[in-house]
Amino acid sequence: MAVMTLTRSTIGKKVIMAVTGAVWVGFLAFHMYGNLKVFQGADYFNEYSEGLRHIGSPIFSAYHLLWVARIVLIVAVLSHVWAAVSLAQAARKARPEQYAQKKNIHASYAAVTIRYGGLAIFFFLLYHLAHFTWGVRAIHPDFIPGNAYHNLVIGFQNPLNVILYLIALVAVGLHLYHGTWSMFQTLGFNNQKYDSSLRGLALALGLLIPLGFATAPLSVLFGFVTL
Repeated sequence: MAVMTLTRSTIGKKVIMAVTGAVWVGFLAFHMYGNLKVFQGADYFNEYSEGLRHIGSPIFSAYHLLWVARIVLIVAVLSHVWAAVSLAQAARKARPEQYAQKKNIHASYAAVTIRYGGLAIFFFLLYHLAHFTWGVRAIHPDFIPGNAYHNLVIGFQNPLNVILYLIALVAVGLHLYHGTWSMFQTLGFNNQKYDSSLRGLALALGLLIPLGFATAPLSVLFGFVTL
């Protein structure tokens, strides 16, 4: 009954968005940290990449916990998208007629564009998986399964891939800032005493995570990281 209440009420859908968003913030921070290991060389980066497939060994077999994490992330992103679309539809029904003049004085740029940014991130996620996980030849013609360092360097030697990646990171940064701040509000963490600190944390996440991700493609493009 509690789950049904969450999926039917506006507050419940916002809680779903907040919790699933927190799951992805944690994943992004971990993934960004992992990407920085590319600066420690091919052997270390490939060892780290292979280690992800054997998390929990020998208690868990290869890929077991990795697939658990993947399933959690897939459920989280689908639930997040569903809740966002459902809330947007409810908002449109509540206000079927657009105002003659929209006033966004109190809305940040991130808040105004979060829906479109979220859509862009979703499609980029599919592109990113095809590029570095699935190894689709049309996108990554020199993909070598199991050689994460090679795939990353070759993939980012193409300026178009770097540009697409950086554009996506801008969308991620805006989404992180506004989404994290909304998450604090939804889960009741914010008050006057902690308002500035929580907003500062949201801003830090919105800047540091995208900047961390940007270091690898830019370093490859400018020749600091090579095969």
